[in-house]
Amino acid sequence: MGLASLTVACVQPSVEAPDPPGQHSAAAAQPPAPVADSTAAAPAPTSIDPRRSLAVTEQVILARFPLRRVLDQLVAQSDVPGLTALGLFQQWWDTQNPGPGLGLGPHCDDQRDAAGNPCLNGFPYSCRPAPGEGAQASVDPFTDPGQNPNEYVAIGLFNRFDLAPADGSHCGEYRIVYARRAGIDNPRARNLVIIEAALANPHPQQGLKGCRKIVDFWVDLGDVPDPEARADLLEDFYFDGLPSVAPVIHIDHLGAGPSGAGQVRSNQFMADGVPGQVWSLREFKLRRTCSGNTCTAMQLVPVPVRNTLFGGLLGDDPQPQLAAFRAAFLDAVPDLAGATLADLGLDLAEPFTTAQSQASASGENNYVVQFQSAPPDFHAAIAARLAALGSTLTPEDLVERAQFLSCAGCHRLSAGHALGGGVIAPSALGFVHVSERDTEVVGEGTRFRISDALVNDFLPTRSQVLRDYLADKLKPPRHPKDPIGGRRVH
Repeated sequence: MGLASLTVACVQPSVEAPDPPGQHSAAAAQPPAPVADSTAAAPAPTSIDPRRSLAVTEQVILARFPLRRVLDQLVAQSDVPGLTALGLFQQWWDTQNPGPGLGLGPHCDDQRDAAGNPCLNGFPYSCRPAPGEGAQASVDPFTDPGQNPNEYVAIGLFNRFDLAPADGSHCGEYRIVYARRAGIDNPRARNLVIIEAALANPHPQQGLKGCRKIVDFWVDLGDVPDPEARADLLEDFYFDGLPSVAPVIHIDHLGAGPSGAGQVRSNQFMADGVPGQVWSLREFKLRRTCSGNTCTAMQLVPVPVRNTLFGGLLGDDPQPQLAAFRAAFLDAVPDLAGATLADLGLDLAEPFTTAQSQASASGENNYVVQFQSAPPDFHAAIAARLAALGSTLTPEDLVERAQFLSCAGCHRLSAGHALGGGVIAPSALGFVHVSERDTEVVGEGTRFRISDALVNDFLPTRSQVLRDYLADKLKPPRHPKDPIGGRRVH
């Protein structure tokens, strides 16, 4: 039997279903519209400064982005009487506790399988109560800035225009990464979260061309040498917006809007006093409860992690959706058989996705281990699809690639692995791609270090997407609903 063979279907309560992975916006079944602005006099840039226009980690800039300011702005937009930034923060982390907890929202054990184990979307969803992340439901992270171990420190701003859908239904994600202060000195007290806001297209009728002002903003940052001046510009972009462009920090950009696009992710390391605690990556969305013009609640709720399939499905786990999963995986073989990292993709439906991507001390989401127990006919079916493509890759290569595209794979499990066809998975910084524990001094001051994967693989690809967009040379994705820069979401 597979490592998760005891897992059975959750008993699902009557709640609003989270958005299917990869379906956060309605994408037109057609190539992206031409993107060149005929009124623009300036030629497309020949180079992009990745550390100003894609990955901003200077401490002097990030000091302008306290987590409380983000949550205060979201709370103000919610129109929920009595809701505070502290209340939203504590409700969020109470999701990691068994119920009834604070009684303000969902909990890790609201759904249970037939054996009584917590689950979500039909797959395991472990509780992480005190001294794990659930302990934060009773702390105030906003007092004593600079001293509070529960404070969250901004460590990176990231431009993910490459995640814009081909139809321009939004203009990509604009992210802020935060790290718990206690984790700077104690690796077993770490917790990182990412605000991943999907920015609305200010001119959706123009398709991708409507995003031009946003792209120009980021590219132009490369010509601003003064980090304080760049901090002013970025602060305005995130909290106030540009003329005709909404601010990044908006409830509609984090799951509460009509499209459901955007999310908050966590990389949970809090293991002090918890022997064997698994390091887990999870996803949340804002959900607001309104009737007419009256809103009564807004919560951050756990949802399945986009494009992260449950590992047991690759083995012999007797899940009810196993046959459907194997058919869907076979259909995804061409997407996984790409020649380069940028060509790899996996976009499986929500019935196959887990709400926790486990990155250590667990085989649950180690696809390579799970696949060892897969039946021979599944191996043979994958091999036949590869042969039909004329590919020399093996079924094991395909599973390695699927693992790399998962959260746990990209952050840890796949680092340095051969993915077949001469492709090697790049390395993170020990579970993260920007580290609160590692800084470097550059001419403009101190900044948080980013991973080799970002420096050598991801940022060059994202730079090329910007150049191609501005030069009107953007190639349509393989599938009409795909992001313009490929299908990875990390």
